Amino acid sequence: MNNEASSTALDEDNVDMANTEIATFGTGCFWCTEAVLESLEGVKKVVSGYAGGSVANPSYKEVCTGTTGHAECVEVVYDPKVITYAELLEAFFRSHDPTSLNKQGNDIGTQYRSVIFYHNEDQRKLAEQAKAELDKSGAYAKPIVTEISKAPKFYIAEDYHQNYFANNPDQGYCSFVIAPKLDKFKKVFKEKLRKNT
Repeated sequence: MNNEASSTALDEDNVDMANTEIATFGTGCFWCTEAVLESLEGVKKVVSGYAGGSVANPSYKEVCTGTTGHAECVEVVYDPKVITYAELLEAFFRSHDPTSLNKQGNDIGTQYRSVIFYHNEDQRKLAEQAKAELDKSGAYAKPIVTEISKAPKFYIAEDYHQNYFANNPDQGYCSFVIAPKLDKFKKVFKEKLRKNT
């Protein structure tokens, strides 16, 4: 196994949940999002799953049809004393194309939409502000289409999706899509990375 990839996995079985908060983001494929956010200092746990749809406890196969309304998302448990929600939003926006409607790379469908599911009014305000400021700044050639919605029920994805990149570093998608994206992200966020990444 590729040691560099496996070192990015968090010890998610022994997380002290005291003084933590939750953030939920969708940036297309949850495998990429999980790998990127797990690399940040202050992130305690990242779980891949589905949110925003109309079917209870959907399977990956159902979500992939694009008919359930769910987005592939991650639920992030983080320590706000170490990493702020605003910093997580920056990581969110920089880790995917927020101007691409229902599409990321070759993945097409509403399940791959750019979405922020906020858990409280502060998160909503910060998300709206970050989106507006980025749009105004001209950082992107096209308008940001990221959906900002109240966090619905989050359904945990099947076990094989959890820590997918860390567990499958030599798989084609991991090698050719996730690894380069993660390397690029780490260069931009080098001051915020966990010490062992």
